Order: sequence, then structure tokens, then C-alpha cells
Amino acid sequence: MNQPASTIRPFTASDQPAARALVLAGLGEHWGYIDETLNPDLDDIAAAYPPETSLFLVVEDPTGALIGAGCLTEDDPTTGRLVRMSVASTARGQGIGRRLVAELESAALDRGYTRLVCETTEDWTDAVGLYLATGFTETGIWDGDRHFEKLLT
Repeated sequence: MNQPASTIRPFTASDQPAARALVLAGLGEHWGYIDETLNPDLDDIAAAYPPETSLFLVVEDPTGALIGAGCLTEDDPTTGRLVRMSVASTARGQGIGRRLVAELESAALDRGYTRLVCETTEDWTDAVGLYLATGFTETGIWDGDRHFEKLLT
């Protein structure tokens, strides 16, 4: 029997503790530790990513647990940026990251953006793989980060 699908929905204030923990856990897994002071935007996600300029989405499993997050922000009137992309370690490999990118890309088109950009650390192979698999092109590596863009039609 198939398991019920996860649900992607906009972040709400009640998601704050779980969304913060999810993103920090992913960072901690990658780096081996986490300095929470380096991520002040996660202390108040609603304030850091207001709906007027951002769309912060969460992915909820059938039990209501948050298993993914991602955000679209505005770089300029034609360019959106993907930030805070994260999938719980227990939920990876199920297409959740791809679904999040697709939802955020759709929102970018709705907002009139013609270009999406994102970046990740040079050695974060899972994130690099996700961005390449969802149609982004690498534009360069600088300051230890790999940068990507996708032209929207």
C-alpha cells in the first residue's frame, strides 16, 4: 500500500520551532557542528522572510512532522533566489527537494521573475546535484560557494 504523500504549504508562525530545527539539523549534518549565532534569520522566520518579498514553504509528512523547507526571496524585480533549502535526513531520496524547487519556481513565475539563482558550498554534493537535476546551470565558484542560475520561461 502506498504511503500518503507529503504536503507542501506556506510557513506559518506555529512552524517556527520545527522549521528552525530542521534547517539547523541539515547544516549540522553537513558541517559536523552548528553555530546557531551564524543563522539569525532562523530565529524569526516570518520576520526574516516576509510574504511581500518572500515565500517560505514547508513540507509536512502525513503525521504532521516537518520534513522539508525552502524559500524564494527577491534579489531584484526580475530575479528570485532560492534559500534555506533543507530536507530531513530521514526523508531524503523521495523527491521532496525536487518538489520544493518546482513549487518555488512556479511561485517565481507567478511573481514575474525571469531568472532564479541559488548557491551552496562548493562541496555540498547533495545540493549541487539537486540544483543541476532541476535545470540550474553552474555560473561559477567563488569564496567557497558554487553559484547557479536558471532562466525562466
